[in-house]
Amino acid sequence: MALLSVFTPVLAVVLCLVIGFVLVKSWDTETTSTSPGKSKGATKGEKRPWLDQDLQDDTEITAKEDDDDADDDWGDSAEEENLTQLPYSPQRYPEETMLQRSKEFYTLMNQRRSVRFISPEPVPREVIDNVIHTAGTAPSGAHTEPWTFVVVSDPDIKHQIRLIVEEEEEMNYRQRMGEKWVQDLAKFRTNWIKEYLDVAPYLILIFKQTYGILPNGKKKTHYYNEISVSISCGILLAALQNVGLVTVTSTPLNCGPKLRLLLKRPANEKLLMLLPVGYPATDATVPDLKRKHLDDILVHV
Repeated sequence: MALLSVFTPVLAVVLCLVIGFVLVKSWDTETTSTSPGKSKGATKGEKRPWLDQDLQDDTEITAKEDDDDADDDWGDSAEEENLTQLPYSPQRYPEETMLQRSKEFYTLMNQRRSVRFISPEPVPREVIDNVIHTAGTAPSGAHTEPWTFVVVSDPDIKHQIRLIVEEEEEMNYRQRMGEKWVQDLAKFRTNWIKEYLDVAPYLILIFKQTYGILPNGKKKTHYYNEISVSISCGILLAALQNVGLVTVTSTPLNCGPKLRLLLKRPANEKLLMLLPVGYPATDATVPDLKRKHLDDILVHV
C-alpha cells in the first residue's frame, strides 16, 4: 500500500499528460479539416500526388463572367437545327480482301513504337495537316468534336515548352510519382530530360475542350470530351504510323496550365497529350518489348 501511495501522484501526472496530448491532437485534426480553402478534394489530391492539376485549372485568359449569371451562360441544345439523315453506303470488300487488308493493317500498326530519338529533318507541313485532319474524323459525344490540335514548329516556343515540361517532370520524378512508379519506368531509361522537345520538327499538343462556345457566346456542353479526344489521339497515332513518322505519347503531369497560357489557349481547353513528331533518328533505339498474345486480350462470347 505504501508503494502504491508513492506511485499514485506519478500515475496521475502521466494520465493527465496523455489526456492532454489526445485533446491537442483532436483539436489539430478538427482545425485542419475545417480550415478555409481545404476541401475534401484537396485531401484526395494529397493521397494521389500524381493527379494532374490541370483537371483543377480554372485560370482565365479572358475576363471572368459574373457568377450570378452562370445558369444563363449555357446555351440550349434545342436551339440547334435538326440534322438531315443521308443515305450511307460505304465500300464493301470481298471476304478475302477484308482478311488481307486486316492483316496488312495489323502488320503496319504492329511496327509502331514509342520513339524518343527523333531526327530534326524537316517534315512537309501538309503531311502534318493531313494526319490531324484524319484525327478529326474521330467520333465524339453528340458530335461536339471537342478537340484542338496545336502544332508548334517555332524553335523558341518549342524550347519554352521544354523548359516548362522539364521543370515539372523533375518534380514529378523526385516528389510526386513515388518510388514504385519511378522504378517501373527505370527499364525504359527515361527521366525528366526531354531533348526531343527541342529536336523534333513538330510538337503537337492536343487539348480537350471541356465545353464549346456557341455563335451567340453561350457555352455548349461537350459530352464525354476526354474519351472523344482520346479516341482522336488513337487515330492520330495510326495516321502518323501510316506515313512513316514516329512519336512518343507524352502526358506531362501538371504542365497543362502553363502550356495553355504559353500557347494562348482559352480557359475551356485543357491539355490532354503532347506528341513530338518527326522521322526516327538514324541511331534511334527502342526497348525490346513484347506485346500480349491475341488470346490474352480477346474474349469471344
